[in-house]
Order: sequence, then C-alpha cells, then structure tokens
Amino acid sequence: MVLGQSLRKHKTSKKLAALIGPQVSEQCQAVLRRIFDEVKLVDVLDSGDVAHLALMKRPELGVTFTKLHCWTLTRYSKCVFMDADTLVLCNIDELFDREELSAAPDPGWPDCFNSGVFVFRPSVETYAKLLQHCAEHGSFDGGDQGVLNDFFSDWATADISKHLPFIYNLSSIAIYTYLPAFKRYAANAKVVHFLGKTKPWSHALDAKGRQMQAEGAHPSFLLDWWAVYASSVVPMLQEQYGDQPFHTGCVAEVVDGLPVFPVKFHYSHMVTVESTQEQEEENLASFAQALHLSSPELSSQERKQKWEQGQADYMGMDSFDNIKRKLDTFLK
Repeated sequence: MVLGQSLRKHKTSKKLAALIGPQVSEQCQAVLRRIFDEVKLVDVLDSGDVAHLALMKRPELGVTFTKLHCWTLTRYSKCVFMDADTLVLCNIDELFDREELSAAPDPGWPDCFNSGVFVFRPSVETYAKLLQHCAEHGSFDGGDQGVLNDFFSDWATADISKHLPFIYNLSSIAIYTYLPAFKRYAANAKVVHFLGKTKPWSHALDAKGRQMQAEGAHPSFLLDWWAVYASSVVPMLQEQYGDQPFHTGCVAEVVDGLPVFPVKFHYSHMVTVESTQEQEEENLASFAQALHLSSPELSSQERKQKWEQGQADYMGMDSFDNIKRKLDTFLK
C-alpha cells in the first residue's frame, strides 16, 4: 500500500499492478484496489529449500518464488517489478527506457543483481522456462534472487546498460557498510529498499508507552515510509474496517478534527505525522530532529553485535567523524 501510494505521490504515468496471495484480507484487498489499477490473486510458490535458506538465516524467503508470477502479466509489454519493502522517493518512469533484465547490483555480491527492483518483459514462454529452471536447478540461495541470477546469468558482463544505478535500489545494508558513499550520494536516491528481517511495518509499537524500535534502517527513510503510511494508507484502512478493531501500528488522536498519528521511538521523543499535505514538511522536520539524537550508550560487546547485524550507531558513537577521530588518535 505504501509503495503504491509513493508511486502515486510522485505522479507515475504508468499502470500499477499488485500481485497478492490468498492470505490478504478482504479489507486490505479493497484498499489495494483503490491504489492499484490491477490487483491479481496468485498462488504462493515456495522453494522449500531449507538448506540454502539456512545459509542466509532467512527461512521465510522461500515464498519469494511467488514473484515469478509477474511474467504472467502479459497485458503489459514491459514492467518494472518492485518488492513490497521498497519505497519510491521520486518519479522513476525513466526505468521503462531500460530492457530486460535490468537491475541494480546487490550490496552483498555486486556481480549478482538484487531482485527487489528490476525491469522485465512479461512472457508466458519466459515464465514457463523459469518454472522449469526452478524444478531442474533450484536456487543457490533458496529464494527468487538465486533463481533469477542463474537464469539471467550474463547480467554481470553482457550489457552495462542493464546495470541500474544503485540509487534505484538503495539498500539499508549498504548505508552501514559504506557510510562515506551514503553521505555523498544519498540525496540522489530514487528508491530505498528495506532489506532484512525487520520491515518498517513490523516495528513493534508499545501501545502503553507508544514506543517503537527504529533500528536497521536509516531514520530519514523510515520517516518517509511512516509519513506515507500514516497520512494516506491508515485513513483508507479505517474506512474499510469501520467499527472493527485492527492494528494500525500507530496510535490515532484527533486534533482540530484531523487524525494525528503519534510515533514514539526508543529515543523517547514524541513526533507526529499528520494527515494533511500542508503539515507534512513541519512534521518531517520534527521527526528528523528527534531521530538525529544518539541512542543509549552500549557496552563494547553490544556495539560489536550491532555492527555485525548492520545496525551501527552511525549518527552517534559510530559516526564517520567519530571513527576518523578514533583512528587519528590511534595513529598518533
């Protein structure tokens, strides 16, 4: 829902299609149909490849085989596939100038493309060949990315024009592994991809203390996601659910007749995201200011674990400036 609304917000001229599994509720399907031009129900495909999925410690990724159904959207001549955990930051219609299979490099292994964003041409023939490839060879990582990189095996070397700039699939993992580049190029980002187990929508909100852990993603991008969600998705969900209780992930209040969704992070600073476009900039600034505060001090062992999980305190103790200062002191 947030991805679709972010595309609409940035005035895409293209048709939007969503592939969903049977587990999606009727209320959510109704909201998706308001956002997307087409909502297509597909069977869930699961690799069942426990061994390879265990290598990544991501057993849930077997069902990502389901995205292969996108090649069945043959009413369209060309498409851009986007994972549900991506967020559009500006208009990206220019991606339709690219050819199949165009994608950005994966931060973990740059000779492989990341399958969260890619340009493709729907084709029943290609779909059949992909299923056959899955049946005969499986996936080296147990998920869709392994299959697609094997199937489009010449991506790394055949045609540089099919290498999308990283700003079309900026992953949160890369932010932590190469902070200087993030500081240099992040302002040009077009699509952010919330990789990893914890997604923006899976942050736990403490209903009593109104607290939510904001780890694993850059705060400004997390803010962008929640701003779209609170301002343009939650109201539609509320319409569909009516008097039925449902978990929005944020607590609603009414101020001057308008719904306001307070989100309180573990920094213990309250911010609000309001449902009107005019108030959005002011709220984003307040939110960003709160998130720029350092997190509580950790022990050396806890800091090490955070680094290993890709969750360095890059705006506090582990900031580039602090690391440089530490190195300078050591070298002296």
